[in-house]
Amino acid sequence: MSLTLQVKDLVLFYENAVAVNNVSLQVQDRQIVGVFGSNSAGKSSLMFCISGIILDVKKKEQMKGGERITFTGEILFRGENVLWVEPSERAKKGIILCPERRLIFPESSTLENLKMGGYLATREQARKTLEYVFNLFPELKRLKRRQGGFLSGGEQQMLAIGRALMAQPKLLLLDEPLLGLAPIIEIRLAKAVRDINRETGITVVVSEQYARPVLPIIEYGYVLENGGLVAEGSGKDLLENPDVKEAYFGL
Repeated sequence: MSLTLQVKDLVLFYENAVAVNNVSLQVQDRQIVGVFGSNSAGKSSLMFCISGIILDVKKKEQMKGGERITFTGEILFRGENVLWVEPSERAKKGIILCPERRLIFPESSTLENLKMGGYLATREQARKTLEYVFNLFPELKRLKRRQGGFLSGGEQQMLAIGRALMAQPKLLLLDEPLLGLAPIIEIRLAKAVRDINRETGITVVVSEQYARPVLPIIEYGYVLENGGLVAEGSGKDLLENPDVKEAYFGL
């Protein structure tokens, strides 16, 4: 099986504080891989680096004279080092981030949000993906005329995932998709992520602070602490590690 993603010796500094500390990981084609850790463990920073968003953050900080952001290492997407490739170009290659806290357009309708996600798709791709999203999340079809800001938290997360799918990802990055949601919605969304992977073959990396709903769907997982990797293994291996189980999985 070939590799979709390899992160090698990645280090990220915000000014003098290390956010990602010499992290290496890999994701095979068609896998679901989890990245777990407590708040401020470095999960979102890692996602920013993989998606390229960190380049935009770095530019904005430079323009306003803010904190200095530096990073080194390699991020290989299908064998190509994309560490310095702009996020828009990474999106065209198929690296799509579904960000933490959804970040939908609250004044636009559900359907408008989804269509905005399809800017990289052909008309036929957009039509087929929209149909798939509505089958995956029937609530969104029923609420397609409702403004995004009037959706529930779970519905907004469904919309954010659907919008990411509209961009035709080959590597889908889900940053804390279960944040702040009720347990029944957590289970529903975890199942949806598994279904997306199985039905479309999209490779998925999902980061989560609360790992319990995600562990059953992943094939491999990494645990971050203070920006560095402290454990890795299959979901079963991680669950059987007593230190990891108590510290990170709420078990």
